Amino acid sequence: MMGRKTLVPDDFEVPAVLETDKFRLRMLTVNDLIKDYDAVMTSSDHLQATYSQQGGWPVGLTLEEDLIDLGWHQREFTLRYSFAYTVMSLDESMCLGCMYINPSEKPDYDARITMWIRASHLDLDDELYHSVATWIDSVWPFERPGYPGRAISFEEWSNLPE
Repeated sequence: MMGRKTLVPDDFEVPAVLETDKFRLRMLTVNDLIKDYDAVMTSSDHLQATYSQQGGWPVGLTLEEDLIDLGWHQREFTLRYSFAYTVMSLDESMCLGCMYINPSEKPDYDARITMWIRASHLDLDDELYHSVATWIDSVWPFERPGYPGRAISFEEWSNLPE
């Protein structure tokens, strides 16, 4: 990881939380394993249909693999390479989904932002997207964030030059 560029400037204070009257976004950590795994696995069909370009994820995902993923996301967050947020109910009893801010491989965008909501709470999907987009525009230092699967289809995104 030596020499890898951080996603945000060193003097940027990464927001710890985004909270609305229906959910809270905060850093995804290994401590979220059980709730995250439940959200992913109970939403498997929805996630496969939405993110089919990711090779069938999350089919076959084990608890151990999810722990490894969460540890990776947590470490990347602390190193400022990418930012994975869990979407939690306000009382923290349920993981409602996740939101990811990653470097963009597309030259016309400086960040790639994706998110998902568990199948049982799809009524929150639009609110999550609009809350995140407003938050990104008002707080984060990105000039050209991309929202594959939202503002641009996954197919269009994948066809953009790298």
